[in-house]
Amino acid sequence: MDILPIEPISNVQVIQGDFRNDIALAQLEKAINGRKIDLVISDIAPNLSGIAVADAARIEHVCDLALKFAQDYLVPNGALLVKCFHGSKYSQIVERFKHQFKTVVPRKPKASRDKSSEIFILGRVLKYPRA
Repeated sequence: MDILPIEPISNVQVIQGDFRNDIALAQLEKAINGRKIDLVISDIAPNLSGIAVADAARIEHVCDLALKFAQDYLVPNGALLVKCFHGSKYSQIVERFKHQFKTVVPRKPKASRDKSSEIFILGRVLKYPRA
């Protein structure tokens, strides 16, 4: 699922929409037909303003949305990978992941510039899976 159109990928069903939108979420629920998802990858990045406190709150918000989405749709031993940024809320975001997942590790992809504060947080195996 992506807000922007993306090129088709072989054997992948793409839904164009915002997962916070009921119509897009209904399309996802129809596509998964009651099954849970093994992996959620969130590459969501909020529009940043350059104001550290405001940007940290925006990043925290999108990470919280991804955590909620994962809680609702992941299989119990599934994984969530989210884009995050080092900043004033980073440690709180990691703590939320640790509350929800048994294993939590940061990942810095090789494609990310060394000076970039971009980092991904990987959570594996839900502590409190929903039925």
